[in-house]
Amino acid sequence: MTTETITTISPSTNWPVTSRQGISDADIALIPATATRAFNSYRTTSLEERHTTVGKALDIIEQRKDVLAKELTEQMGRPIAYTGKEISTAVARGQYLLKISGECLQDAPGEAETGFKRYIRKYPIGPVLIVFAWNYPYLILVNALIPALLAGNSVIIKPSPQTPTIAEQIQNIFLEAGLSKDVIQYFHCGSMSRLEAVVKVPQIRLICFTGSVAGGLAVQKAAANRVVPVALELGGKDPAYVREDVDVKWAAEEIVDGAVFNSGQSCCSLERVYVDEKIHDQFVSAVQGVLNGYKLGDPMDQSTNVGPVVSKKSLDTISQHVQDAIKKGAVDATPKNESFENPPADGNYVKPTLLINVTHDMEVMNEETFGPVIPVMKVGNDEEALRMMNDSEFGLTASIWTKDVERGEALAELVDAGTCFVNRCDYPSPDLAWTGWKDSGKGVTLSKFGFEQFVKLKSFHLKDHPK
Repeated sequence: MTTETITTISPSTNWPVTSRQGISDADIALIPATATRAFNSYRTTSLEERHTTVGKALDIIEQRKDVLAKELTEQMGRPIAYTGKEISTAVARGQYLLKISGECLQDAPGEAETGFKRYIRKYPIGPVLIVFAWNYPYLILVNALIPALLAGNSVIIKPSPQTPTIAEQIQNIFLEAGLSKDVIQYFHCGSMSRLEAVVKVPQIRLICFTGSVAGGLAVQKAAANRVVPVALELGGKDPAYVREDVDVKWAAEEIVDGAVFNSGQSCCSLERVYVDEKIHDQFVSAVQGVLNGYKLGDPMDQSTNVGPVVSKKSLDTISQHVQDAIKKGAVDATPKNESFENPPADGNYVKPTLLINVTHDMEVMNEETFGPVIPVMKVGNDEEALRMMNDSEFGLTASIWTKDVERGEALAELVDAGTCFVNRCDYPSPDLAWTGWKDSGKGVTLSKFGFEQFVKLKSFHLKDHPK
């Protein structure tokens, strides 16, 4: 097969910004074989050595934050005012995983019994394939890369075609930090068939995929003929419920941020908002007031807080969801905002859009929009809100907004989602398990549980010899 050329198109201009060659047939076999050789050497290093290397690499990433942030804005379109924060957050997340790794990777003792010694030891699983998305590439990559390396595995990373240089930067930084050659490798790939071919290579012992449901299912299917674990972090249609007792202005500010930040391009952004009917009109008015203060525009402008969406295809999907809703009775209640009406001409700009009178027969309340759209639906009480929140194939995060935190916690118990917030949203905390329910995925990253998929267990059962 001819090697594919992968071109990254700027979301801001729709002009090419970089080009890379895709993985060759020869590399599909060579890269995993090289990773196996690197693993066999790297696995013998001590956790202390790995700590030192990873810590140095995280320091270098932070030092180069401005360069990496500019590159990220150019490739995926998030405003430059915010991309640096992703780098710093990724470093802080990595440092937390460093801090807890000793405890997470130590032996687990069995029950004490005279004459016996029993324990469970954790061993690195082998070469790990990490396939990560473009929307938060450093954060997503850190979730798997850091525990994989600390556990003693070699790693093969495949970046999104939208953000190809992240893999190159990470490999170079870790080499500079002292990591042995080939412990981190990467390849570029634009077609699912090429990725499926890599997934099928037997030397790969774990697959970590972050992306769409369709992509995750394709990877899982490609791996089905092998006994190999597949961790999937997929999409979301994350709901928020605003109870009548809430501080409406404050909740509106938080919820708009949770829905519009990064142009709504997050698996855990708010995509459905249910509001108690008694405060619905007040909440809508407050959201309009918040949106009046937003600026849609060139992401290289420090004053811009909403940039373009990633592609023309994404723009078309968002527009389709909005038009479907309006055709079925929804109302576009977005306030007048000069920047919304006059965005830059050449990029994939979508105004933050407030929809009211939405129902569950609309695409915008069922399918992943992945854009800056805030659909608001009235509910009569807590029970109706819970029923609506759980009426989805997705289950990544959900949030409840209320002054009664105890009641919010009780409601969160009944929500079908891997993370439930009360009075917060859109924040994967590193000390908590990041995991999806239903079609949002399987497997865990972050927290002490985020190390488990990167190790295999061996039980030791020793009995004293008779005297």
